[in-house]
Amino acid sequence: MPGSSRMPISLRESFNSVKRNRPNNPLQVLNLDLFRNVVFFFFVLRLLRRSYWKLKGRGLIGTIVELYTDVRRILYGYFLRAPGVRTQVRKQVTDALSKMQGKLITPGGTRYLALPKDGWDEEVLRKELDELANMDHTRWEDGFVSGAVYHGEDELLKLQTEAYGKFTVANPIHPDVFPGVRKMEAEVVAMVLSMFNAPPNAAGVSTSGGTESILMACLSARQKAYVERGITEPEMILPETAHTAFRKAGEYFKIKVHLVSCPAPSHQVDVHRVSRLINSNTVLLVGSAPNFPHGIIDDITALSKLALKRRIPLHVDCCLGSFLVPFLERAGFETELFDFRLKGVTSISCDTHKYGFAPKGNSTVLYRNQELRTYQYFVSADWSGGVYASPGIAGSRPGALIAGCWTSMMRVGETGYIDACVKIVGAAKKIAEHITSSPPLAAELQIIGRPLVSVVAFTARNLNIYDLADGMSAKGWHLNSLQSPPAIHVAVTMPIAKIWEKLVADLEAVVEEEREKERVRAVEGKQSRGKVMGDSAALYGVAGSLPNKSVVVDLATGFLDILYKA
Repeated sequence: MPGSSRMPISLRESFNSVKRNRPNNPLQVLNLDLFRNVVFFFFVLRLLRRSYWKLKGRGLIGTIVELYTDVRRILYGYFLRAPGVRTQVRKQVTDALSKMQGKLITPGGTRYLALPKDGWDEEVLRKELDELANMDHTRWEDGFVSGAVYHGEDELLKLQTEAYGKFTVANPIHPDVFPGVRKMEAEVVAMVLSMFNAPPNAAGVSTSGGTESILMACLSARQKAYVERGITEPEMILPETAHTAFRKAGEYFKIKVHLVSCPAPSHQVDVHRVSRLINSNTVLLVGSAPNFPHGIIDDITALSKLALKRRIPLHVDCCLGSFLVPFLERAGFETELFDFRLKGVTSISCDTHKYGFAPKGNSTVLYRNQELRTYQYFVSADWSGGVYASPGIAGSRPGALIAGCWTSMMRVGETGYIDACVKIVGAAKKIAEHITSSPPLAAELQIIGRPLVSVVAFTARNLNIYDLADGMSAKGWHLNSLQSPPAIHVAVTMPIAKIWEKLVADLEAVVEEEREKERVRAVEGKQSRGKVMGDSAALYGVAGSLPNKSVVVDLATGFLDILYKA
């Protein structure tokens, strides 16, 4: 008919099909409507509950600030992907990575990209190994590297190498084949548990490093919450200064991470804010003893009380403090409670390969009881290859490293670790005292918080702290640049403890050089701070000003790719 419209055949058929299949029974219609209403009700309830948790945890102003930050980050991300801008950003990232590659990969030389047809002669191989070992590098042996290498002196290194040689092929996954390794591993864990005042039923596992120890503690907490409370959307609360391995655990194990500020002057985690963020999905609280950035021990006593009150596990990250914090009091230094003497502490991570002076690739994760440890186990009972069980992420593990760790602990002993604590923490305190008492340093630098262990972090009042970092690099020092706030830290090791006077002397010289540059700029009528030129200033100065860190992610990803360029 003229002026009439007809429904398309396909749409008309679909409509008729719905009519035909629609329940005619009023009871069925009522049940369908009721089902839809229930689903909608639970959707709204979930939305309201999460909104309530957000407002309770962050407050109205905090929620608005967080929303503003998220929106700003997203919009800036779109801007970086805009035509023209994206091309320029990619060019700058490529240039930066090219410069980085030039520093990491030595030009020239022979590249071995396939197996040699015939095995090398032993003497030729030893010569090549010597050349690789002596490639130009930062002289950690002379004490110029912050952290990184936790050296227990040459005599201990020789013993570790000997122990390694005796257990080169050992693998703890076969305890019946390598009973000696099983015995040493169990004893290492038992000794570390004793250091941290563990109760009789406590348990632990050795791992490949602090990151794996933290991952396992987070996995245990997640599994415990799922089994005992049915939690399927786990969350954990940690200080913003907590090791980034907790964020890795959140990403790997799908645990939502809430970061809590660590305000001045103490720079400890704000326990009141931690309390506000706790909800029925919270599976873990976290504290550091001390944290990596600033060397500050969080108020573990307050966190323990909160954990007990709310019946939530509390993990204390002692990876960096390792074999120093347990001995602070006996070494004559100020300390705070942080271990299993506090009833709320349910797990602790401790690196034996740091101030325990064990070979790299050794750490432990400790639990208040054996039940908590079982939550990190993996067991497969129906695999065609047989029953499979492993205590952590790894299957096969190097028994030689366990032997080296056991050897180190038995050789150094309690007296030796107390003596090392005296030397290392003593040097850190001398560095901190010099910064606060030396006129050129006290006028410009400010120590962050009240460090009690081996790390001293400081920021600058007027100068660009990253320019100071690059100035120290030019003098051969390898220090750690930090962000939020911009700062530098020194993680004192045994080699640094021997030359701490040179460190502060060079720091004074660098500060004076940068102040002189500022004076010259002022005389010439230029801006107070010149264009940053060094690597640290370029990277962290730019990164700190970006609301969206995707460029930094691209740089870091490119850096990781470079590591595998043969």
